[in-house]
Amino acid sequence: MRYKLLGRSGLKVSELCLGTMSFGTEWGTGAEKEESKKVFDRFVEAGGNFLDTANRYTEGTSEKFLGEFMGKERDKFVVATKYSLFTKRGDLNDAGNSRKNMFKSVEGSLKRLGTDYIDVLYVHMWDFTTPMDEVLRGLDDLIRMGKVTYIAVSDSPAWVVSASQVMAELKGWSQFVAFQAEYNLIKREAERDILPMCEQFDITCTSWAPIAGGALSGKYLKDADAEGRIKPESVRRNERSNQIVGKVIEIANELGVSATQVAMNWHRQNRFRIIPVIGARKESQIIDSLGCLDFEIPADKLSILDELTRIEPGFPHDLLHSAQANDLLYGGLVDKFDNHRSK
Repeated sequence: MRYKLLGRSGLKVSELCLGTMSFGTEWGTGAEKEESKKVFDRFVEAGGNFLDTANRYTEGTSEKFLGEFMGKERDKFVVATKYSLFTKRGDLNDAGNSRKNMFKSVEGSLKRLGTDYIDVLYVHMWDFTTPMDEVLRGLDDLIRMGKVTYIAVSDSPAWVVSASQVMAELKGWSQFVAFQAEYNLIKREAERDILPMCEQFDITCTSWAPIAGGALSGKYLKDADAEGRIKPESVRRNERSNQIVGKVIEIANELGVSATQVAMNWHRQNRFRIIPVIGARKESQIIDSLGCLDFEIPADKLSILDELTRIEPGFPHDLLHSAQANDLLYGGLVDKFDNHRSK
């Protein structure tokens, strides 16, 4: 395991993050405590120190298990949790981004984790209700109180995060160091605005669903008909996804590794700074995922995956990168101009 700086901070985290949404069986899936401990132990033995949970995961069991598993070694870990999602139905102030819910959620997480501080606190989702300055000032107050060390944001528009970073800088408040987004070979929309925004503000992207909920492992291919088609139930299980999974499996077989490991290394070798959040319900699954650390995908095969899964950039990106725009912006001399800021 290698380590990276988390965004614009001095915090050093492992190149893989352990997602613990599967710790506990309250949601009808997931792992019992004993199996969850095995997953945790295998990750730690591989050198992992970055742990991801949330106040809502398995009705709080995920945080409780993590607190017990870390025990007296809590300080060696970087614990990220989240607030915004409800913990009790029927109470509007028990959810959302408000200062009231923020402070209540943090107190609950601290108790469940059995700790007196949270390393990274995510705004889980932007609620489009709470004023931006209320959110940012509340987060900064938690840092000044010593209950939170760094802040981050998840599942929110790029324009919200951009505006937040600028406001925080002008006010002298703490800024987001990480952004959590769904990102994988099947779903690359984050490349349009979110990932370039992360690069601009020195924010690390922690990608959730790096193997698309298991789809990229190939486990759903058994549902395909003789011609490789499956009922288009979702973006993770349709004909396009099936084609992508088939190519991942083909490359995995050529390299003598698993499809999961190929999908994981597409993140590790990405042109953007990505730390994938890996989850597992079984010890065998975390062992499989950790196997990605033992190899790299050759450049030619990486190129095949990139080309096969490429998305349309959409407006205004397609316009701004067109030959016509380049001609108009550079007076016909774009080929003679070296721009180190353009990727």
